[in-house]
Amino acid sequence: MVNITQRIFDTLMEERPALLPCAGDIQAVFDVLGGTYRQGCKLLLCGNGGSASDCEHIVGELMKGFLFRRPQKAFCLAHPELEDIASLLQGALPAISLTGQPALQTAFANDVDPVMIFAQQVYGYAKPDDALLGISTSGNADNVIAALRVARAMGLKTIGLTGRDGGRMKEYCDVCICVPETETYRVQEMHLPVYHALCAMLEAEFFTE
Repeated sequence: MVNITQRIFDTLMEERPALLPCAGDIQAVFDVLGGTYRQGCKLLLCGNGGSASDCEHIVGELMKGFLFRRPQKAFCLAHPELEDIASLLQGALPAISLTGQPALQTAFANDVDPVMIFAQQVYGYAKPDDALLGISTSGNADNVIAALRVARAMGLKTIGLTGRDGGRMKEYCDVCICVPETETYRVQEMHLPVYHALCAMLEAEFFTE
């Protein structure tokens, strides 16, 4: 019988045949992130504009229930003093968007260098074996590339989500999903079903039997 994770992946390919050239890379990203979470590590994400919104969206799908329930029965039993609130907690796949720190970003951009706003956060937050997902429709965002370079130097797994040719960031990614579009909004429209499927696959992997 086909498992839930495989069914989600197969549905993506059936509904979005234009993504078939990316199938191997999508599976590879799932494998990398699955390994990251099995080691008790976290995912960091960065991008600009619409890609910044995508980073926040992905965090929302990973940090709480998406398609499945994530009850924490063991935690509830272990902490009877939290009986009134423990049942409201859900299993989380730790993820932090580096786009949501306006005070830090503007201070660093003003005092040091705007290109380094994500790289500084990678340097401060990351541990070896964490993962960084950089999203750029062109693949040429300097601040995303700087973050990927620092992440790679620190021993993180580096993942890219970009457009047709991958741009300059592709060389700094362990695996890069390059959707077959070039126009910004078209690339973003293809990114959405890719990361929705990945989030659903990860949730199925860790929170369903």
